[in-house]
Amino acid sequence: MSEAREQLIQFIRDEAVFHGDFTLTSGAKASYYIDLRKVSLDHRVAPLIGQVMTDLIVDVPDVAAVGGLTMGADPIASAVLHQAAARGLSYDAFVVRKAPKDHGRGKQVEGPDLEGKRVIVLEDTSTTGGSPLTAARALEAVGATVVAVAVVVDRATGAQGIIEDAGYEYRAAIGLADLGLA
Repeated sequence: MSEAREQLIQFIRDEAVFHGDFTLTSGAKASYYIDLRKVSLDHRVAPLIGQVMTDLIVDVPDVAAVGGLTMGADPIASAVLHQAAARGLSYDAFVVRKAPKDHGRGKQVEGPDLEGKRVIVLEDTSTTGGSPLTAARALEAVGATVVAVAVVVDRATGAQGIIEDAGYEYRAAIGLADLGLA
């Protein structure tokens, strides 16, 4: 395990895992909640996320850009963009809105032109796979080729199977066992 990954796991355990009674986006009930925004927007942790996620996807060939559904994926994409650039890799970042804007240019996908480009959808935590699939549909509508979905923390609640059944490779940097939650 890389030192960056070990540090990231510790930060998530210490600062982003909350115990209690929670309702997830899916409507499911949970006895813990992983709030990655507590760490993904932290100056100490964002570089670690960027390093770990870049390590996770660096072997995927010809990737032009990374990003996902706003808001969870936004800081992850930014962290990857910066850490990859520090390694001499040229991943751009993009943001996918939940719906197209009703003003301006009416775009749902913001960032560089992705038509004909290979992209990876990022997500902070995965539960049902709904957010990455929403992002993937919007990306394909603008002509991008989604080559994988990569998540920081997999909650082991079926997202992997749903995403793979939709035809996308699924990668996760951290599992529940890593966080002492399995």
